[in-house]
Amino acid sequence: MEKFGFVGLPNAGKSSLYNALTGGSALAAPYAFATTDPNIGVAKVFDDRLEKLAEMSGSKKVVPASVQFADIGGLVEGASKGEGLGNKFLGGIREVDAIVYVLRAFTDGDVPGPTDPLEHLRILEIELTLADLDALEKSVYKKRKAARVDKSLQAEVEAVERALAILEEGTPLYRSDLSVADSEILEPYFLLTNKPVLALVNIDEDQLDDVESHVKPVREELGSVATATVDGVEVSTVFGACIQLEAEAAQLDAEDRAEMLDALGLGEGALPRFLSAAYNVLGLRTFLTTGEKESRAWTFRVGSLAPECAGRIHTDIQRGFIRAEVIRWDELLEVGSWAKAKDVGKIRAEGKDYVFTDGDVVDFRFNV
Repeated sequence: MEKFGFVGLPNAGKSSLYNALTGGSALAAPYAFATTDPNIGVAKVFDDRLEKLAEMSGSKKVVPASVQFADIGGLVEGASKGEGLGNKFLGGIREVDAIVYVLRAFTDGDVPGPTDPLEHLRILEIELTLADLDALEKSVYKKRKAARVDKSLQAEVEAVERALAILEEGTPLYRSDLSVADSEILEPYFLLTNKPVLALVNIDEDQLDDVESHVKPVREELGSVATATVDGVEVSTVFGACIQLEAEAAQLDAEDRAEMLDALGLGEGALPRFLSAAYNVLGLRTFLTTGEKESRAWTFRVGSLAPECAGRIHTDIQRGFIRAEVIRWDELLEVGSWAKAKDVGKIRAEGKDYVFTDGDVVDFRFNV
C-alpha cells in the first residue's frame, strides 16, 4: 500500500491530521516531540461512484480504496545535523512514497512556535535538501570508482552529479529541472526531495472565512510544484484546512459528522479533497467491482494492463487471466444492473493488452 508521510515542525498539527484522516487517537500535545515513533494508519478514499454502485447492486458491504499515512515526529531546524529527533526523523521520511508538508497558520498562545506557513516551509525544505546533499556526497565517491570498472553505471553517476549540483545550490530536487529519467535513476537512493510533495496549511476556525489568503502565499512560493496534472487536468497540491475541527468531526459517526461539517459551512470537509488529490498525485487510479455481496474500489497505477489489475484482487486471477469484462461506471448506472448491461451488449470483453482507465467496473474471467 502506498504511504504518505506527514512532515512539519513541532505543533504544526501532524498528529491531529493523522487523527482526522484515520479516525485514530494519536497524541496531539502542545509541546515538541509528543510523537517520537511514527504512527501508521490507513485512510479511506471517499468515492461517490462506489457509493452509487453499491446502492444500485444492493451491496451488503462497501469497501473503499485506501492509502497509508505515517505521522512522523516534528522536524526542527538543524535536523539534518542531528538536532531534535535528527536521523531518526529523516529515516522515517525516506520510507514514504510522497511527502505532505503540514504548515501552521493558526495562532494559539498555549502552543509555541512560528505561525507563518512560509517560515515552516523554508525550514522544512532546507533540512530535507541538506539531508539529501549529505546522502549523495557520502555515496558519489564509491559510485564514481565503481563506474570506472563497470561502464553501465555511468548514467547513474551522471544523474547523481546533476542532482548534487542542484542540491549544492540549496534547491530541493522537486523544485528543479531534473529530468524524469534522472529522477527514476535516483529512486534507489530514497532521496527526500525526489518525492511528490503536497502541502496542507493548518488554519484557525476563525480563519475559515478567508482560507485562500493563507493558502495563496504557499501556492505562489511553491510555483509549479503547487499543481499536478492528473489525466490532462491541473489539480492543486496545496490545501487549507482547520485540522482540529476535522479531527473532531472524524470521531463522530457519519450522520453526526455530516451535520457538524454542514453547520460550519464546510460541506464534506477539506480533507476528502486533499486525500483525493494525494491519491491521484501518486499516479493511483481506481477500478471497481460490484455485486450483491460487495462493492469494492481497487487501486492501480496509471498504465496498468488488465492482468496486473487482476493481480490487485488475487495473484491466482492474474496467473489464470482469460479476459476482463468491462464497462464504465456511469454507463452501468445508466443501464441499471450488470445483467441488463450484458443483455444490451454494453459489457466489453478485453484481453491482456487492455490498459485500465479510472472508473472501469470489471468482472475478471480466469482459470487456474
